[in-house]
Amino acid sequence: MLINLSNHPSCMWEQEQLDAAAEYGSIRDIPFPDIDPSGDEQYIKEIADKASEEIFRLADTHDITVHIMGEQTFTFLMVDRLLSKGIKCIASTTCREAEISDGIKTSTFRFVQFRRYEK
Repeated sequence: MLINLSNHPSCMWEQEQLDAAAEYGSIRDIPFPDIDPSGDEQYIKEIADKASEEIFRLADTHDITVHIMGEQTFTFLMVDRLLSKGIKCIASTTCREAEISDGIKTSTFRFVQFRRYEK
């Protein structure tokens, strides 16, 4: 099973990303927490505690990989916790394609691959 812990629900993914995700089995979306930018390290730990519990419960009954993308300090803490429990973590890589029209820059991101987080 692929746990998608990001701000991008799998129903919005491009077909290429869905095809790559199929390697991990079914997809379960867990919304990325709304993280207050004024929160301190203890605040991040408390949010990570809650998110970790749900993922650890799933890992008890499923072979899971976690796709995690988002706020960097939370992501770092979560990846460290998950890897320490033997849970694989991946990030999605993209290619940014930018266009400038009438002085407005528009960026489109195209999925390239999943890349493993490793220590």
